[in-house]
Amino acid sequence: MEVSVRDNNVDQALRALKKKLQREGVFREIKLKQHFEKPSERKAREKKEGISRQRKLARKKAQREGML
Repeated sequence: MEVSVRDNNVDQALRALKKKLQREGVFREIKLKQHFEKPSERKAREKKEGISRQRKLARKKAQREGML
């Protein structure tokens, strides 16, 4: 991953880097790997995340169809 620094503006480059890392999910992955997660806990978490992801997609789809 690469971020260019323009006009010696390091703060702006740092913000851009953080945004890219956030999009890639690096911070989330680091947080998950800070402690051991039992396989049963991992499965439960992934199932919960999948359900919330499906609900979010359904909400977006309903909103789009309502707008048409």
